[in-house]
Amino acid sequence: MHPSISRPSLAAALLTGAALAACGENSGEEAMVEMPAREKCYGIALAGQNDCANGPGTVNCAGTSRIDYQSNAWKAVDTGACDPLGGTLEMTGENLPDDDM
Repeated sequence: MHPSISRPSLAAALLTGAALAACGENSGEEAMVEMPAREKCYGIALAGQNDCANGPGTVNCAGTSRIDYQSNAWKAVDTGACDPLGGTLEMTGENLPDDDM
């Protein structure tokens, strides 16, 4: 006795295989989307929305800025977008919470 497969199940399996093979044809270098280069932009994050760099010795500091536009907190932006947003590429001490001064 051998196992039998119904025709609808066999058809579904074949269609699934064909669909997967068709997807694989376009995978490779042509299918890769180039991500824009990113840079750290200090002084543009709103309170609690920084990506990191919130002072010396911090390890996991994403989301820890306490004031808007805190100068020692950065957000990642596309390369070249920092200056138009009003930020800087280097940390400054111009806008810090009172206890960080």
